[in-house]
Amino acid sequence: MNARWYPPLPAPYSPEPEPPHSRFKEYVDLLLDNRRLIASVTAVALVLGTGYALFGPRVYETNVLIQLEDAERSPGGAGDAAVNGVNVKTPTSGEAEILKSRMVLGQAIENTKLFITAQPHYIPIVGAFMARHSKTLSTPGVFGLRGYVSGTERIAVPQMDVPPAFEGKKFLLTAAADGHYTLTHPDLDTPLHGRVGEPLDSSVPGGTVHLLVASFDALPGGAFELTRRSTQLTLLGLQRELRVIEKGKLSSVIDVSWQTDDREHLANLLNEVARLYMRQNIDQKTAQAERTLNFLGTELPKFKQQLEQSEEAYNQYRNQNGTISLDDEARNALSQNVDLQAKLLDARQKRLDLASRFTSEHPMLITLDAQIASLRKELGGVDGRIRRMPMLQQNSLRMQRDIKVNTELYASLLNSSLQMRLAREGRIGNVRVLDQALSPEKPVRPKAVLVVALALVVGLFLGALIAVLRKVLKNTVATPDEIEMRTGLNVYSTIALSARQGVLDRAIRHGRPGIKLLAASHPEDPALEGVRRLRTTLAFLMAGAPNNRILLTSATPGAGKTFLSANFSAVLAASGKRVLLIDADMRRGKLASQFGLKAGTGLSELIAGTATLGQAVHVQVLPHLDVITTGKLPLDPATVLGASAFTRLLETLSALYDAVVVDAPPILLATETVAMAPDMGTLMLVARAGNSELGDMVESAKRLAHVGAAFHGVVLNAQDARPRHSAGYGYDYGPYRLHANVYPPALGHTPRAEPERARS
Repeated sequence: MNARWYPPLPAPYSPEPEPPHSRFKEYVDLLLDNRRLIASVTAVALVLGTGYALFGPRVYETNVLIQLEDAERSPGGAGDAAVNGVNVKTPTSGEAEILKSRMVLGQAIENTKLFITAQPHYIPIVGAFMARHSKTLSTPGVFGLRGYVSGTERIAVPQMDVPPAFEGKKFLLTAAADGHYTLTHPDLDTPLHGRVGEPLDSSVPGGTVHLLVASFDALPGGAFELTRRSTQLTLLGLQRELRVIEKGKLSSVIDVSWQTDDREHLANLLNEVARLYMRQNIDQKTAQAERTLNFLGTELPKFKQQLEQSEEAYNQYRNQNGTISLDDEARNALSQNVDLQAKLLDARQKRLDLASRFTSEHPMLITLDAQIASLRKELGGVDGRIRRMPMLQQNSLRMQRDIKVNTELYASLLNSSLQMRLAREGRIGNVRVLDQALSPEKPVRPKAVLVVALALVVGLFLGALIAVLRKVLKNTVATPDEIEMRTGLNVYSTIALSARQGVLDRAIRHGRPGIKLLAASHPEDPALEGVRRLRTTLAFLMAGAPNNRILLTSATPGAGKTFLSANFSAVLAASGKRVLLIDADMRRGKLASQFGLKAGTGLSELIAGTATLGQAVHVQVLPHLDVITTGKLPLDPATVLGASAFTRLLETLSALYDAVVVDAPPILLATETVAMAPDMGTLMLVARAGNSELGDMVESAKRLAHVGAAFHGVVLNAQDARPRHSAGYGYDYGPYRLHANVYPPALGHTPRAEPERARS
């Protein structure tokens, strides 16, 4: 039989899977959303950086170059030869430690009085900047504060000693007429008085203050800050700050530099350090020459006597035995013996000099001891060869050896003695200063361009970091999915963020007349599409509600419940329904200002019975829309709105209108909202994207549950309309408007905006 043909059934609709969500794009969008915050933080960083570049302390730097000469490679001469006799080259690292030693730096600090700081009492923050650009003395005082200066004031203090309790503390020296001055300190009972060029000695608690002011240049009333620091602490600080490095590899040129804000002491101190370092080097060489001379002074007479005795003995032996001819082997042995004797004496002399400066475990002494032992061993071998010769030849060879050795050693010692005298009298060292330290003209820090660039980078980084931390640490709502998954509440509509609303908000704050309502002034605004979706959804939801009263509230302030209440009422009235909007927020009611109404008789008078509906209701504020403002704000709103009179009033009003919209205060801040909830047919919670917290929404739902009421849904307000990191809930309000994640009703799926109709 023929089978009847049926058209194929449509395949069930399944939405295309969303592409994987990019975390990078999410953070880029997050930064774009917080561009004002980032710009503000960056602006603050730039202001601080620019302020530091302009008004921050100036740091100056200068240096001195010192060369360590290698005497063994220097040109010949009597003085250089003298140095050769005693020179032991110290490594550059060792010289750096000598430069930073207490012996050098301590004396330099004492000679330059680095522990004394004397500077003008500048106006805070900008005083030093003004002084750098000033060419005359300033008039003391600013903003009624006496003593502050900002000009070319100068002071010289060559001597200042204070008790230990006053070290590191500032004294204030105030100039007077005719070179007189007054010295004050918080710990002094009475001011001290002195005069330029005359020592000031005064007893204070803990000791005596000794001060000598050489000169100062300031108008009467100008003040200076004087500080006497601890010498030891000054030395420790200088040792940390002084930089000593070798210029190049194995160049033997040392660069000594220092950075400080004390421009006056900078060059003087480094030049003094170089001078003291050279002096100690010369003193060391002179001391070495003196020790060598003392040794030679005791040895020269002995060698002279030995030479005379050896010559006399050889003459007697030759007279007795006649002239003896030496063969080649004997002459060779004689030459080797004399050479080894000279080397042995030279090694012993060097060891004696080193033993006065180093211990026996020093590597140089150990090397010399091994060299001396080797020379003695070789000398013993030569003596053994001589002993194997004929006796007559042995005796002649020994005598000639003694004469030759003693002659050469005596001549060498005489030459060394002359060299040491030249070194001692000439005071020659192996250090010289190549470049003296010069007073710097420009500071090395701060570098204005670098500081501003760094401030820009730091500002951008901190701004971005704050934006990310706010996102991570603040558990705020961002998408409808997030609300539904984490609170269990249905999201009935999403209101786009409106740029025009900001203009209306400013008009409300400035109290401008007229209606400042988005639905009235800009009905085409994309944000109103979400309000219209809410109107459509509530039309089905209210069909099964016990009454026509709609309560709009939020968990905390700032969600936009008043904005939604006013615009929803206007949109609902535009559909032809008679709507009454009640401002029940008797703490911060703002509906009157939005509609340009006077906050006169209102809800509080209706509940109290002191006014009639005709007196309290503002009729036809917009077509089909009436408004009741708060009226006079009561002291206890919870008692007023929780009274039975309010319930009866609502029943009366419900019979007169198609819909009654109540703008209620935030639940977590006002108990009256929970009291009103049981009398409402529909309850909606308003949340603001990026501002409302999930925990607050859950707590609000719990409070309603305690009185047997519940939210019917949530309206997500101020959602960014661009398709950004909101995970698919973007909107395009061009000629075609499409709600994200909406399933086509023709295929049996229910839009997110109409969950109640689907359940019914």
